[in-house]
Amino acid sequence: MLILSIIIMTTIYNLYKPELRLKVFQPNEFTKELVDSTLQRVRKFHKIGDFQLINQHGDTISQANFEDKIYITDFFFTTCQTICPIMTEHMEKIQEEFQNDDEIMLLSHSVTPVIDNVERLNKYALEHNVINGKWHLVTGDKKEIYQLARQSYFTTKSIGDGGKYDMVHTENFVLIDKEKRIRGVYDGTNPEEIKQAIEDIKILKKEYAKKS
Repeated sequence: MLILSIIIMTTIYNLYKPELRLKVFQPNEFTKELVDSTLQRVRKFHKIGDFQLINQHGDTISQANFEDKIYITDFFFTTCQTICPIMTEHMEKIQEEFQNDDEIMLLSHSVTPVIDNVERLNKYALEHNVINGKWHLVTGDKKEIYQLARQSYFTTKSIGDGGKYDMVHTENFVLIDKEKRIRGVYDGTNPEEIKQAIEDIKILKKEYAKKS
């Protein structure tokens, strides 16, 4: 009877336990210095804005490339010798975890786009095992990149007006869902948070699998 009771209780728990679901982040939940002043009080309906940038192969990359995809994004620059190498190594780990999963993509924006041209990004991509079509390293108009950072992803304290060598950005990795919403923020230099990001991607995949 005891064994039967345990089985019944376990079954009931599994049937009624709360389903894991990631929260949706809004602009007002971020540190104000990372958020454009026009968005600091926004509490709902935030989505990533449209963009048009150039990747390491010289191809135009836009929201269309991420249609019906889940992706992790960050901001970096190829000449960085501090946090960026660690961040890139952790992006590689996420890529490796989902390398055969077409639903998951990665997107890294250069915060020094004048320096990080297509040739430099391509060299960096080759050095870090970037899979073509899965992980895009992008450059382009500096104003657009910094607008994305401050109005969409909330990852830089700067508005990008500090000249050629303006390179103020956070270590944050940001998880974006298929509706262009922020579903997770992680310290890209922290191995434990990278593990959490991987688990959260799996949770998000399950959420979409149940909808289909």
